[in-house]
Amino acid sequence: MEANGHTLDLSGLTLTGGDQSDMVNSPPHYNQSGIECIEAIYHALGEEGFVSYCHGNAQKYLWRHAYKGNAIEDLKKAKWYINQIIETIGGKSDEV
Repeated sequence: MEANGHTLDLSGLTLTGGDQSDMVNSPPHYNQSGIECIEAIYHALGEEGFVSYCHGNAQKYLWRHAYKGNAIEDLKKAKWYINQIIETIGGKSDEV
């Protein structure tokens, strides 16, 4: 697929599910010994720090999506972080 003059390789992209092969919702390299990295980050930073962390990561994925080679995956990762912010401040992420 080509967009904005960039060729995007979408092979191997998992679009749904929360299994170990889902590189957006549950990348296996972020779960060691049954502890999700994102949970450890939340507990280390507290709610306010965690929201800022998620905001920064969403911004990073939005910034680079057209340049790294897998725009759809990066946009889904940005959405994932935005949904974390919504859930953390009390909303429902499926409303977005």
